[in-house]
Amino acid sequence: MEDHADQHPHQELPSDPALRVQALESLLVEKGLVDPAALDALIDTYEHKVGPRNGARVVARAWADPEFKKRLLADATAAVAELGYVSQGHEHLVAAENTPECHNLVVCTLCSCYPWPVLGLPPVWYKSAPYRSRAVIDPRGVLRELGVELDENVEIRVWDSTSEMRYLVVPERPAGTEGMSEEELAALVTRDAMIGTAKVKPPGGPA
Repeated sequence: MEDHADQHPHQELPSDPALRVQALESLLVEKGLVDPAALDALIDTYEHKVGPRNGARVVARAWADPEFKKRLLADATAAVAELGYVSQGHEHLVAAENTPECHNLVVCTLCSCYPWPVLGLPPVWYKSAPYRSRAVIDPRGVLRELGVELDENVEIRVWDSTSEMRYLVVPERPAGTEGMSEEELAALVTRDAMIGTAKVKPPGGPA
């Protein structure tokens, strides 16, 4: 095979991922393909205004309002829209409720499809090949490595996200939260709990 390396000299991008992203962003802006102001606004939205906060509010509302939870489990896309969280694409959202008998785990085996409107940007590990493969092959082992110990009689359901279908885990409400406001409940809910790779800790519990 002919080597074209000498014919097309180029400067290698830095090995650090953050620097590579900066280099790519600079190139796209320089060529007029990206508006830096719009890019900054998008990143700010998903990093600071969305993050997992929207999803936490959805879960808190489901814990506090049985009728909302019914609607969420029946049609999550419509239920989260009641709170103002609407997808900009055509994907649908499905809510899967954790119970003492069943634990739900979300993965995307093909790429990294993820419910951005309610969870923000996906974590790096969610997009990694080891997680994407092992979550399906050995979900109990993956959860154990992440600190989630489940009894053998607890069923584990793995939900494989696609470009058309995204999933939100509704974790079990921890004991000791009776009488807490929705805002207080939402503060307990983590991103990982809504993916299914963690449980919500009771108030005052270990970090």
